[in-house]
Amino acid sequence: MTYVITEPCVGVKDKSCIAVCPVDCIYDKDEFDILTIHPEECIDCGACVPECPVEAIFPEDEVPEKWKSYTAKNAELAKQVVKT
Repeated sequence: MTYVITEPCVGVKDKSCIAVCPVDCIYDKDEFDILTIHPEECIDCGACVPECPVEAIFPEDEVPEKWKSYTAKNAELAKQVVKT
């Protein structure tokens, strides 16, 4: 399982979650309108969840129905990141 960042993050990109991620699996690219969690790098620790000021992060199996499309969007954006 991984965590998924959903619609409330769009345009906000607070980055508090990035600061607490122990494995640096949350990415921000200028061309993205949302932060993304790389599903293959996420260790499912949940440290990012309480840090999100807009409550946009959910375990994959708990993403609200209205934001289910963000699971696929998150995975697609993760394919576009290159760790430097």
